[in-house]
Amino acid sequence: MTALILALIAGAVVGLVLGALGGGGSVLAVPALIYLLGFTPATATTAALIIVTATSLTALYAHARSGRVRWKAGAAFAAAGILPAAAAGAAAAHLPQTALTLAFAAIAALSAIKMLRPSDTTRPKDGGVRPGKAAGAGAALGTLTGLLGVGGGFLAVPALVTVLAFEMDAAVGTSLLVITANSLASLATRSGTAASLDWALVGPFIGTAILGAWDGKRIAAKVSAPHLQRIFAVVLLAVAAFMLADAVT
Repeated sequence: MTALILALIAGAVVGLVLGALGGGGSVLAVPALIYLLGFTPATATTAALIIVTATSLTALYAHARSGRVRWKAGAAFAAAGILPAAAAGAAAAHLPQTALTLAFAAIAALSAIKMLRPSDTTRPKDGGVRPGKAAGAGAALGTLTGLLGVGGGFLAVPALVTVLAFEMDAAVGTSLLVITANSLASLATRSGTAASLDWALVGPFIGTAILGAWDGKRIAAKVSAPHLQRIFAVVLLAVAAFMLADAVT
């Protein structure tokens, strides 16, 4: 199977997951780029950021049309993560490849475990927003995005619900704004790496990811979200285990 076909298939899968679950698909992009398309961990995280940005912008447009994006609060949350995303993006280029792989495997495993546990969507009892917690959550998400090339939707949505007291649909839509801002900030520090990417593979990957995201929304309407989430979590655990084994052997 040629690399181009693999890129098209991988992009479609990533897009389907993003569209069906509202996040998490980007966690599959990095291992797909490394193990299917032969990217190094450093170039894979840069390519994943580009894929995440393009796909998130498309989904953001759809959610914005439905009135599910809280622009002012989302921009404030994203602002806390922009500098950490840029700093982490610059630091990632100087970290050992094995360290990036191990860190990514750990994050993938943690996110899978989180998905398998019952969701905690309880909003603050006093209904108030905690600025300190909001800034901390935004900064942590930005760091994760910049370092590992993941959008962080699996962290952004619960943070917006529990810290900023968003309703779930508004949290999903606004998280796309946060993810896009963090990804762009990190990409700004990776211009050299981005120029050296194999765009003959990255371009088709992005195209099918965007198309897959629209199909994922239709799948989500037919299959229960908890069931889809459990399937994805099991797959993600397997990916994390494979990456961990590869890094230590």
